[in-house]
Amino acid sequence: MGRFHAHPDGTVHPDGTVHPGHEHEHGDREVGDHSGYAATGTVRVEVLERILSENDRVAAANRQAFTEAGLISVNLMSSPGAGKTTLLKRTLAQIGGTHRVGVLEGDIATSIDADALADSGAAAVSLVNTSAGFGGECHLDAVMVRSGLGRLPLDQLDLLIIENVGNLVCPAEFDVGEQVKAMVYAITEGEEKPLKYPVMFRAVEVVLVNKMDLLPYLDFDLAAFLANLHAVNPGATVLEVSARTGAGIGDWCRWLLSQRLAGAAG
Repeated sequence: MGRFHAHPDGTVHPDGTVHPGHEHEHGDREVGDHSGYAATGTVRVEVLERILSENDRVAAANRQAFTEAGLISVNLMSSPGAGKTTLLKRTLAQIGGTHRVGVLEGDIATSIDADALADSGAAAVSLVNTSAGFGGECHLDAVMVRSGLGRLPLDQLDLLIIENVGNLVCPAEFDVGEQVKAMVYAITEGEEKPLKYPVMFRAVEVVLVNKMDLLPYLDFDLAAFLANLHAVNPGATVLEVSARTGAGIGDWCRWLLSQRLAGAAG
């Protein structure tokens, strides 16, 4: 994973975190690339293994809780500003009256997005700020999600949408117990993103191509984006939507509800 490193004094901390006297940069690596571990030896590997093992254990417990409650959980991911919250408001407006939808809202800080969803038709909204006791992480993990589940009536929900922290890297690396992974991608981000962030695009079952209402005004090659996505994840479902205008939201809602039916049948 490449997110933790050690120093000669024994200090172990996440990559990208600046510490007094430890100012330096860390290069990005693909998931599974351990080529940079030689300098830190077994300490680093053991720390990573403990963290990921505990995360997977809690994720399994979360998944069991979702299964026992008879609901489908969706891990909704994107970069910052891609339109997840606006999309969720549209989703809740369309199916919130006929299906009991809960939202677990993940953010580094503030309740802005959770507040925006509170009156949008959700049966329940739970907020997890990663800055509140979780080190301000740029993603949700299984333990964080577990902490927010106690505020949700799982047995009274048909669908749980977990809105992850806006980030195109880390959220895809952590299993939180969801049954389905989805992402919102905005065409303002450029058609090369599947190639630059393959872990995220490869991890998901569906990609919502958002802000399609802006297509006439952008120098964006939709065909090139779709080719890049297909190269990384040929099996992904692609839905073209506009969270601003509501175009394509019906297709997204039908896809969501089909996952619930498939889960019930399974």
